[in-house]
Amino acid sequence: MEYDIVIKNGKIIDGTGNPWFRADIGIKDGRIVKIGLVSENNAHRIINADGLVVAPGFIDIHAHDDLVFFNDPLNKPKLMQGITTVICGNCGMSPAPLSKRRVNELKTYLGIFPTNVDFDWESYGEYLHRIEELGPLGTNFAGLVGHGTLRIAVMGVEARDPEPEELEDMKKLLARSLREGAFGMSTGLIYPPGCYAKTMELIELSRVVASHGGYYATHMRNESTAVLEAIAEAIRIGREAGVRVEISHLKVLGKANWGRASEVLRMIEKARENGVDVTADAYPYTAGSTYLAALLPSWAHDGGEEKLKERCRDPRVREELRKYIEERDDWENIAKQIGWENIVLTYSPTYPEFIGKSIAEIAEMADKDPYEVVFDIIAEDGFKALMIDFIMNEGDVEKIITHPYVAVGTDGFDLGVDKPHPRTYGAFPRVLKVYVREKKILRLEDAIRKMTSLPAQKLGLRDRGLIREGCWADIVIFDPKTVSDEATYQEPRKKPKGIKYVIVNGVIEVENEELTGKRGGRVLRLNEA
Repeated sequence: MEYDIVIKNGKIIDGTGNPWFRADIGIKDGRIVKIGLVSENNAHRIINADGLVVAPGFIDIHAHDDLVFFNDPLNKPKLMQGITTVICGNCGMSPAPLSKRRVNELKTYLGIFPTNVDFDWESYGEYLHRIEELGPLGTNFAGLVGHGTLRIAVMGVEARDPEPEELEDMKKLLARSLREGAFGMSTGLIYPPGCYAKTMELIELSRVVASHGGYYATHMRNESTAVLEAIAEAIRIGREAGVRVEISHLKVLGKANWGRASEVLRMIEKARENGVDVTADAYPYTAGSTYLAALLPSWAHDGGEEKLKERCRDPRVREELRKYIEERDDWENIAKQIGWENIVLTYSPTYPEFIGKSIAEIAEMADKDPYEVVFDIIAEDGFKALMIDFIMNEGDVEKIITHPYVAVGTDGFDLGVDKPHPRTYGAFPRVLKVYVREKKILRLEDAIRKMTSLPAQKLGLRDRGLIREGCWADIVIFDPKTVSDEATYQEPRKKPKGIKYVIVNGVIEVENEELTGKRGGRVLRLNEA
């Protein structure tokens, strides 16, 4: 047999968690066709992986690259860190399906995503087709339907329960999207309009997901003072709907809650012991990132962005918001949990001079109260103002990221403006450097499993996430001695080191740590991937 590519002399870590072994890999027509002794004489291209690790391509189970491909078909930040498949549509946010009469509401809801994209689709299938029209991609793309997107399409951004016929319309849209290729449904239960949904609404929709073989990914209702109650809700949805559950970017938020990671993980373990298929993912940083308006309670968002801006301009409502933030603990009160000094503005169209500064620093610069600073920025920028918030404790991150039921994800994407979170460029290499090589608290084989077969199993991808004959040739080759994240909060766009080759569906896209410009990625669909 002739091979398109033969990889020789590498240490193969196959994605299962098993110890590494030495063998050659023969690739033809995009797939791994032989593992063992492969002759060089029959190869169009030979890669010498001596001293390097050969692993399945990394799968980013929690990505927000839904619109990135329209501006960057290669998806360079993910590709350069060894990611060959991204799972998008997380946190309740997806660009489809949409209602044409509410498309502006959806665009506002997705305001943290790139805004120069024409939403010239309605169904989820049409959206996937638009991505396919871009030609081969840098990484494979798979997606979830956002629950917030469903709500907006049917009932807008309203703080109420759906009417019975509205819930039926949401279920029909969801079912059609799943038939057209979505891998499941996601929720963002701290964001409007997802935060207005009661548990039974989510159970009803998740039953539709289960009936199509999909999974339910949730940014839970609370990751701080009520984190255990939020996990209990996710587990209940999994049990009553019979759906597989993925808890997104699992964390313990806020100083008062630090040290509770063991409790959180034990709940997941017990749920699995009781027959609920629940797993989680996490990123290897102590800071998160979202829009600045997440600092405000859900009632401030009722009616959408313009209503939010109006409230932030109203002196009476400002005082009410201040009192709510200072006194209430019955919601995910980030500002109260971590303090203004730990909240950094990373994007503001109106106040670019404040980017990279904490709210405490901005307040001092502007000679204003921190609350007034936040209200002023949101009043002008709405959902476009972004922040990085230092919300976690490293000890909790270590316990979560090393747990066998937790996959690795980035929760990242690059807006193309100012300072993205460094996880967009460095999450996967950071795990390999910090937790495997430096701290030695995670076996290399276990780290690779978290990045490959564990997320592939959640999605139902039977021929990705493993080095096996017959699997697609999504492969990353890296130097275990030098692999390193270089991106920092100050310089978040620095590419990693040590990722020598990235192969997507048999196409070499990264060679000697540089892009080749070639693309082999494709759109994946539920039950077809």
